[in-house]
Amino acid sequence: MSLKHKIVFILAGVILVLDQATKIWVQSAIPLWETRTVIPGFFNLVHVLNKGAAFGFLADLEGNMQTYFFIGVTGLAVVLIFHLLRTVHRRDVYLFTALGLILGGALGNLIDRIRLGMVIDFLDFYMGSHHWPAFNVADMAISVGAILLLVSFYKKKRYASGSD
Repeated sequence: MSLKHKIVFILAGVILVLDQATKIWVQSAIPLWETRTVIPGFFNLVHVLNKGAAFGFLADLEGNMQTYFFIGVTGLAVVLIFHLLRTVHRRDVYLFTALGLILGGALGNLIDRIRLGMVIDFLDFYMGSHHWPAFNVADMAISVGAILLLVSFYKKKRYASGSD
């Protein structure tokens, strides 16, 4: 197994374990739809179920088609990640870190969708009455992975154009 595969699979495994462990803890410690204040006026732990994607995106879609849609999108993301692992030969720590984060996050939320038809979210940041949609470890990993993917593509473009 190459170094890039090890980076991706170890990071994905760590994210998957952290995501599932925190969701199991939330299920056991906080009743569904309840809130625990951690930092008043800024941060709560909640136990909510999200039918949508990261941060509640597309949560308003109707019926079981939504679950199948997100399972399909996750499947495509996993296929794309494995394709990139197979075809990208350059040494790019940003790219392989991004792929590991996205893979781990995608699999973490996929487990919830298969098990519950929804995703467990529990991190609730807010200021006054303005709340950021609740999210979880998998959502954070996917978001950071997407940013690192953009950095990787930007750096590749700059390198290809001779700007580096």
